[in-house]
Amino acid sequence: MTSPLQQKLKVTGPVVVTANRLGDGAVVYRAADGTWTKDLAVAVVVTTTPAALELLAAATTEKVAVVDAYVAPVELTTQQQVLPGNLRERIRSSGPTVALPGQG
Repeated sequence: MTSPLQQKLKVTGPVVVTANRLGDGAVVYRAADGTWTKDLAVAVVVTTTPAALELLAAATTEKVAVVDAYVAPVELTTQQQVLPGNLRERIRSSGPTVALPGQG
């Protein structure tokens, strides 16, 4: 399997770095202060390939905190609100599409 850092990355719009938190599997996003947040609105949004690769490189060194970090597209509204940029990210940000055991 090819490392995300070795894959060719072409950024054509706003993107964030996302991953799953190791402790509980929660979807998290890379924040400006280098921490992970569950709030997409706090995520660092970049628009160039070098900036995305820099964020991704920093994120992949933290394998104790998160797993499977990657660059994901986002949309910016006219009010600068950050929204998931594709179906996969909309599903990830809103939670499972099926009821989990013990949750009705």
